[in-house]
Amino acid sequence: MEDDDGAELCFPQLLNTSCRKPTLPQSEAMLLNILVSSMSMLTVALNLLVIISVFHFRQLHTPTNILLLSLAVSDFLVGLLLMPGEILQQTSCWFLGDLVCSLYIYVGYIIPAASIGDMVLISVDRYVAICHPLHYTTRITVRRVKLCVCLCWFCSVFYSSFFLQYGVTQPDRYNSCYGECVVIAHYIAEAVDLVLSLFFPVTVIVVLYMRVFVVAVSQARAMRSHITAVTLQRTVTLTVKKSELKAARTLGVLVVVFLICLFPYYGVSLAGGNSLNTTSITFVINLFYLNSCLNPVIYAMFYPWFRKAVKLIVTLQILQPGSCEAKML
Repeated sequence: MEDDDGAELCFPQLLNTSCRKPTLPQSEAMLLNILVSSMSMLTVALNLLVIISVFHFRQLHTPTNILLLSLAVSDFLVGLLLMPGEILQQTSCWFLGDLVCSLYIYVGYIIPAASIGDMVLISVDRYVAICHPLHYTTRITVRRVKLCVCLCWFCSVFYSSFFLQYGVTQPDRYNSCYGECVVIAHYIAEAVDLVLSLFFPVTVIVVLYMRVFVVAVSQARAMRSHITAVTLQRTVTLTVKKSELKAARTLGVLVVVFLICLFPYYGVSLAGGNSLNTTSITFVINLFYLNSCLNPVIYAMFYPWFRKAVKLIVTLQILQPGSCEAKML
């Protein structure tokens, strides 16, 4: 059945309360389905390899890799849950009911918040490793990093619960009509969310990495000049391993790519999404999700241990006794 404007309804029997079906052309909807479905499967597969690698091989149980593991878990959930939900929202009506919609929205807030928290922790890890290398092993331990990761996820769950409980205009029912799954937040809540989930963490990330960049450049110049040490804060002589500098560059690429994919998504939120058409909104959302697929690709490009781990996993050598003790670094 169609409404007065000729648009098809999701639930024809509910003429006054049914949403309209998405108006994407069939060819565009099919292309979107293929692209996002492929990206979803690739994201799940690649991040699952990262998760198995860090979990299985004991030599990879380092503080930095624990942070990458947490990020891989959030990226895995993006590919497993959020991308399929985005396909359903953009190409079809929401037929899964209010409960699944509520869970989808809830998870949709938790995962990005956890990812941003992981990026902040990664920046702190690199800051201490490069700017205070003599204190790194005592300040950044596996136990402390695991605790920070747990706190990060706990805070993401708590913040998302608090925001959805008090920040939405329809606390008892998220959808404005039958056949869609959306949440409408107060403008004040949106402003607070942008500060807490974007401006503040991004500022911390940028400030820490600017400091890391300055120290890394100084170290590189010192190495080129055959100087074995440089004097930093308060005339304390520090040296940074080449491996730490390489890790800083790799994770710097990870952070930059994350920010490139993040800003358009929050830019749409800041603008309210009213000035963009459906295609543009779909693009920025999928660009944000694409970051979850790119992260393992970055690991494969810069981390030899990841390439070696993937080879052992794909060839099923990890099933052999004692494979967890394999030399990876």
